[in-house]
Amino acid sequence: EVQLVESGGGLVQAGGSLRLSCALSGFTGKDYAIGWFRQAPGKEREGVACISSRDGSKFYADDVEGRFIISRGNAKNTVYLQMHNLTPEDTAVYYCAAEIIPLGIGLTLQLYDYWGQGTQVTVSS
Repeated sequence: EVQLVESGGGLVQAGGSLRLSCALSGFTGKDYAIGWFRQAPGKEREGVACISSRDGSKFYADDVEGRFIISRGNAKNTVYLQMHNLTPEDTAVYYCAAEIIPLGIGLTLQLYDYWGQGTQVTVSS
């Protein structure tokens, strides 16, 4: 059974950093992409960053590129989202999600098959 569990959210001041983790299970033998998404109150869920299990290629949304870094742990069963220079606009519930056997790499929400429960990130001004 595929499962994703996020952790690492919390409260941080503007300009600070935070690292989110997504623990993966049930992915043995599968080709997949892991994406990070976020949803702020009253807004639609949007993609932040994603990484391919096949070759480690990455893709970032424009408003986080240069500030956020997505990576995989050495054992490949954890995906991280390192966030720097956070602003109040980054406040949201952050979700990790998996797209099984992806055709490419991207942040099209509807293509992701499995979702974690989310972790809250709050950036104070």
